[in-house]
Amino acid sequence: METFDKNEILERMRSGDSPDENMTVSLKALWHDRLGNWETAHDLSQQIADPAGARIHAYLHRVEGDIPNARYWYGRSGEELPELSLEEEWDELLERALNGTI
Repeated sequence: METFDKNEILERMRSGDSPDENMTVSLKALWHDRLGNWETAHDLSQQIADPAGARIHAYLHRVEGDIPNARYWYGRSGEELPELSLEEEWDELLERALNGTI
């Protein structure tokens, strides 16, 4: 699988590029969330049938403001609702997606 650099990803997002077809579904979901395509990001997160998908799904419901639903999905991921800003959480998720831990 192709590897991607955080700065490269962020630059491509800023330029309005589409996600690379070789990106993981996790990276694509985060990409779409960053660009304001919540529905697409949410749909992609539901395609990830493991705790990683639940974790991104949880974050997206937190973005949406649906904290009870977010808490449910954090629980499914084996994690708790973080005490981070949404921006900090997105950055953490990106790092984890890039190193293959989510």
